[in-house]
Amino acid sequence: MSDLQCPATLLIARHGEARYAGSAREGVLSDEGDALTDRGRGQVRHLVDQVRSRRVAAVYSSRMAQAVESAELAASELSLLPVAVDGLEEFSVGDLAGVSIHDERAKRVFDAWLLGDLDIGCPGAEDGHLVVKRFTEAIGGIADTHRGEAVLVFTHGGVMSLAIPRVSVNAGRDVAAQRFLPSCGVAEVEVDVDGWRLVAWPRTRDLEQT
Repeated sequence: MSDLQCPATLLIARHGEARYAGSAREGVLSDEGDALTDRGRGQVRHLVDQVRSRRVAAVYSSRMAQAVESAELAASELSLLPVAVDGLEEFSVGDLAGVSIHDERAKRVFDAWLLGDLDIGCPGAEDGHLVVKRFTEAIGGIADTHRGEAVLVFTHGGVMSLAIPRVSVNAGRDVAAQRFLPSCGVAEVEVDVDGWRLVAWPRTRDLEQT
């Protein structure tokens, strides 16, 4: 049962490694979801082994295929039912779907976001402010439901890097810029009425050591 006086602990994970099919080819921008590879399913099982001792109360995901499959596998291992919610999906690439990830138009957007300019977005898609807003609202809703509990959430590397450092009271924007988010990498965040606190970022044991 949730304790309204305690923060919710959100274990926010990038989904497991996914294969590329159809227009969602490797190295090409796409808004399509992908199925997990065998390696990706192994990554999810390894993650479950790592968090099992945290007494995870629920498993959530975005509605994109690779996150849903990751959540379904993790929830099955933890004897829970997965829940897919709106707002946790990766940022949209809009009219740039099908072009190279090295396209100058995409690079211009990503470089601006890295520098803290969220006023722009990919042509035909949401700007950075909207990405951060809908992601943080989705996480906030989950946190309100699970105060005093630990929850596992599967989402996507881009939106994690864009949103989490910007809304956490103790993290600079350079936190995400300095580290690649691996498949099934976990950012641990505590959320309560006073805001978000980033406890750990993928591949670091403790934020204070970054």
